[in-house]
Amino acid sequence: MSLTVPNDLLDQAKTGEVDDAAFLACVRDSLPYAWSLISGLAEQRAETGAAFADNQVPPSSEEERGQLLRCLASDAMRGALERHFGVRLAFQNCHRVAVFDPAATRALADFVTPRAQILNQKPELVDC
Repeated sequence: MSLTVPNDLLDQAKTGEVDDAAFLACVRDSLPYAWSLISGLAEQRAETGAAFADNQVPPSSEEERGQLLRCLASDAMRGALERHFGVRLAFQNCHRVAVFDPAATRALADFVTPRAQILNQKPELVDC
């Protein structure tokens, strides 16, 4: 299961739309490693003014790796995080998360090419 959903949020979903703040709180509480990594990258990108910031360090556990995979594989979670942090997200391998300034369309396009994916491959990442 991707998220641990509180009963009040489940009730909200059953009766109508779920607001981003409640959904983001659920994501933050359910996937703390993924939240921390993405929020840290967003902060780093904003502070430096760079087109993007990315993570090159593999997670220290399978639990952390699973959090990233579940978070970034969900269109709903990815979209909510992008809106919240004002970034575009991209993902390579099992851990290379990148946050992009929304205006950095060229840098994002370069990051998500097959060439970039191939160049990011390393023997130690085959089973990640």
